[in-house]
Amino acid sequence: MDVGTISLVLLVALMLLLAIGMPLGMASAILAVLVLVMKFEPNLLTAPWEFGEGILTGRFGTGPLNILAQKIYGLLTDYVLISIPLFIFMAALLERSGIAKDMYSSLNVWMSRMRGGIAIVTSIMAVIMAAMSGIIGGEVVLLGLIALPQMLRLGYDQNLAIGTICASGSLGTMIPPSIVLIIYGLITETSIKALFTAAFVPGFMLASFIIVYIIIRTQMNPSLAPLPPPGPNDPPSREKGALFAAFLSILGAGFSTALFVRAAFFTVTGQNVAIENVDPIAYGEPRHALIFGIAAVVFLGLIFFAFGRARSARAWSMGKGLVAPIVVIGVVLGSIYGGISGITEAAAMGVVAVFVISILRGEASVELVWDSLMRTLKSTGTIIWVTIGAATLAGAYTIAGGPTYVANLIVSADLPTMGIMLVMMLILLFMGAFMDWVGIVLLIIPVFLPIVQRLPIEEIGFLGSPSPQHLSVWFGVLFCMNMQVSFLSPPFGPAAFYLKSVAPPHISLTDIFKGFLPFICIQLCALSVLLIWPPIVELLLD
Repeated sequence: MDVGTISLVLLVALMLLLAIGMPLGMASAILAVLVLVMKFEPNLLTAPWEFGEGILTGRFGTGPLNILAQKIYGLLTDYVLISIPLFIFMAALLERSGIAKDMYSSLNVWMSRMRGGIAIVTSIMAVIMAAMSGIIGGEVVLLGLIALPQMLRLGYDQNLAIGTICASGSLGTMIPPSIVLIIYGLITETSIKALFTAAFVPGFMLASFIIVYIIIRTQMNPSLAPLPPPGPNDPPSREKGALFAAFLSILGAGFSTALFVRAAFFTVTGQNVAIENVDPIAYGEPRHALIFGIAAVVFLGLIFFAFGRARSARAWSMGKGLVAPIVVIGVVLGSIYGGISGITEAAAMGVVAVFVISILRGEASVELVWDSLMRTLKSTGTIIWVTIGAATLAGAYTIAGGPTYVANLIVSADLPTMGIMLVMMLILLFMGAFMDWVGIVLLIIPVFLPIVQRLPIEEIGFLGSPSPQHLSVWFGVLFCMNMQVSFLSPPFGPAAFYLKSVAPPHISLTDIFKGFLPFICIQLCALSVLLIWPPIVELLLD
C-alpha cells in the first residue's frame, strides 16, 4: 500500500480512536501494528489465512519489528529518562509539604497592598514552582487550592482568577527544568542543557506578559481586583521597601557565605589547581573565594549596621517562606549550570533537598513519602506507556516512509518559508487541542524537525534567523511554546480539568474555558515573538 493512503488512514483512525476515548498509548500501539501491516504485509487484511508467510510474520524478531524493538529499547534505557520520575517525585513532595503554602504567604506579605497583587503573587509563585520541578498538573492543582479561594474571597473577577492560575500554572512547560524539553531532547538528540538555557528568556518573557496583562487590566478596571483592607501590622510602603532590601541582604549573605565555603574548600584541598585542557571548577577557584568572602562581609555589614538587627529580624520573619524554594532552585539549576552534575543527578539532588527541608520543618513522614511515591508511580506509568505507544507508531510510520512523504508534500507546496512554519504551527495547535503533549512530541516532531532543517535558514524569522547549530534548539523552544497553548485549548485543555478537580462547585468547565481566552491570546503573542525574532533563544547560549 502506498504511503499516502497509509497516512490518510492513520490520521482518520487516530482521530476516531481518540474521539471514542481510547488512551493515547493504546491507540498509538494499535495503529503502529496497522501501519506495519498495511506497508509490509497487507495480506493480513485481505487474506488473513496466509498468516506466517510475510515479512512480518514469517520470522518474528527480524526486519521492521526488530528495528522497532531496538528503537523502543534505546529510548527507555536512556539515562536521562530517569530524571522524569525524580522531578515528578520532587513536585509531589513539594505539593504535599507546606513549602509552597509558606512561599505563597511570604509573597503575599510583600505585594498585598498592590492592585492585583494576589494575582501577581500567584504568577510569581508559579514561576518559582516551575523552576523547582517542571511539572504542570501539580502546579495548577496547588494554585487552585491555595490562591483561588483567597482571590474569590477578596472579590477578584472570576475569569481573571481562573486564567491567572491556569496560564501561570502551565509555565512548567517552558521554564527549566521542563519535562517537555527533556523528552524533546531525547527524541531529537538535542542537548538538554542547551534547551534549558535557550528556554529561560522565552519562559520568563511569557511570565512577564502575564504579569503585565494583570497589572494593565486591574489598573484600567480596579473592580476586577479590589484591594484588601490593610492589616494592623502592615508597614508603610517606604518601610516595606527597606524591609525587602534587608531580606535580600540576608539572602545575599547566606548564599555568599555558602559559595565562599565551597571555594575555600576546593582551595584548601587543592582540587582547583589549574590543569591544561581541563575545565576549572565552576565558581571554585581561589579568586572566587576572595570575591564571595568580600560579598558576605558587605551583606553582613548592611544587615547589622545599615538596616539594624530589629528590622532585619522582622524582614526575615516576613520573607523566610521564600528561602526553601530558592534553595531548591539553587540546588537543581545551580548544579546543572555550575557544571556540578547532569540533568538526572540534579533531579536526584532536588529530591534530597526537598526531603531534607521537609525534615527540618518537621513535616516529613512515612505518609508524605508514600503518597508522593504513589503519585509518582501513576504519573510516570502514564508517561511511559504513552511514550512506548507513540514511539512505536512514530517508528512504524518512519519505516513506512511517512516522514519523507510528509516532508516532500510540505516542501513542494508553493509556500514561502514562513508560510510553511505557520502551517506547522497551526497543525501543532490543532493537535494540541486533542492530544497529550507526549504523543505530539513523539509523533509530530520526528516529521517536522527534518522539514525545518531542509528550509533555507536565512528565511526563517523576520528580525534575524536562528544559527544553524541552534536550529533544533530554537524549534524545541518553539514547540514548547505551542504546548503552552495546548494546556489551555478547548475542548481537552488539561489545565481546565486540573482546576475543575479542586474548584468550588459553582465554577463549571465552561466558566474555566471562558477565563482562558485572554491568556491564550497572550501565549499566541509570545509564540509570535519566537517566530518573528528567533535569535531570542540564543541570548544566553554560548
